[in-house]
Amino acid sequence: MGRKDKKSVNLFALKPLRTLKWETRDNELIVLLIPKFRNRLAKKWFVPMLARPHIRVKLDAFGSYLWSRCDGNTTVEEIGEQMARKFGEPVEPLYDRIGKFVQTLARDKFIMLDIEQTTIRNNMKEIS
Repeated sequence: MGRKDKKSVNLFALKPLRTLKWETRDNELIVLLIPKFRNRLAKKWFVPMLARPHIRVKLDAFGSYLWSRCDGNTTVEEIGEQMARKFGEPVEPLYDRIGKFVQTLARDKFIMLDIEQTTIRNNMKEIS
């Protein structure tokens, strides 16, 4: 299926859901814990030998705020409105930044967007 065949989706109406583990620092900044290996066999054989099984990615204040609201219930647009109230002018251009960040998180499978959640739920119903 080519790019033109896909349905048009409004990114700002979607509800992102986190799929990674993370830590919160004292200053409310988030550190994402990205597994070094995702393959089941690689995890079994290599992870026990590693001192650190995760790559640690530190998010800035804007990224941490957005990440903490990716609960699967809040739309990207609502997160943007909350960020505009909290940070004001320094976060501008707000929706360009949020759009790029959310797309990157989704591409790298750090979050799931509700379209994907619906697809997974529908597939689970078919299996039952």
